[in-house]
Amino acid sequence: MASIERRAVDAFIKKPDAHFAVILVYGPDTGLVSERVRALVAASVDDVEDPFQLVRLDGDEISGDPARLADEVFTIPLFGGRRAVRLRAGSRNIVPTVEPVLANPPTACRVVIEAGDLKKNHALVSLVEKSRAGAVIACFGDESANIGQIIAEEVANAGLTIAPEARETLAGLLGGDRLATRSELRKLTLYAHGAGRIELSDVEAVVGDASALATDEIIDAAFSGRADLLDLTLAKAWNEGVNTSQLAGTALRHALLLHRLRGEVEKGRPAAAVVDSMGMQVHFRRRAGVSAQLSALTMARLDRIVADLSEAVLEARRNATLGQAIVARALMRIALMAKARR
Repeated sequence: MASIERRAVDAFIKKPDAHFAVILVYGPDTGLVSERVRALVAASVDDVEDPFQLVRLDGDEISGDPARLADEVFTIPLFGGRRAVRLRAGSRNIVPTVEPVLANPPTACRVVIEAGDLKKNHALVSLVEKSRAGAVIACFGDESANIGQIIAEEVANAGLTIAPEARETLAGLLGGDRLATRSELRKLTLYAHGAGRIELSDVEAVVGDASALATDEIIDAAFSGRADLLDLTLAKAWNEGVNTSQLAGTALRHALLLHRLRGEVEKGRPAAAVVDSMGMQVHFRRRAGVSAQLSALTMARLDRIVADLSEAVLEARRNATLGQAIVARALMRIALMAKARR
């Protein structure tokens, strides 16, 4: 019975405990789910290309035959050795298929289940987590420390180094999906091949099409009371096809961050020190501006901003055709409120 804690996942994957016959990997970060499933399978067999050692099954296909998984699990390999089953969970219920395996855990075969964004109380999660023979690994978006480690790995594997400002900018642009993160990093290292070192200009030229940097400009213009700059950056964003919902969501997350940090300021800590303590969560280029926002906006005003943006996010989703106007008005209200405090 185990839900592997986030800090222990990497060590567990490298050497999974033998008594865990079924391991469920799930979560919203599909790239990370896939990466961890591949690593677990590789740790469970001697040759992943050998069809006698590794069997791949689709959950939707076998859901109507609950005995199919057990039949595969307890098949005696022709040439001996370790075996594994990689089971991809789909939309159909596979609990009746997994239950017999957990009730009578195999000793020579491991089942690794690859699933999507399940709730913690989902029947499959509960089943595996409560079994002594089961382990569960949840996969969420990478944290700053994880992103830094992945950047270091990919840059070193490419035989390159990276400038500090490039690393920090890069960390702020990555992390939503592990597969996408590695893809962007490999694209960047290929771009910088032969240069020896990745510079900030390389990151801005290659990663994420600089859309996140453009979004930061909009957010900072609004929260700094720069209505004129906000107009210009919004016009550019709409012209470039920036996603309205994502922009509104980013603005709301920024408001919530300021709200949390403002609590520290009101305890007597200097705004700049509070912002610096956030590390890579606030890009070094933005820290002075965010510190000024934190000093200018009171907790009461931030309460209003959070409520206003929350409503704007919902309204933009309900009425996509008016999404740009709804979000633009909400951001302009923030700019006017911030300007009044300057």
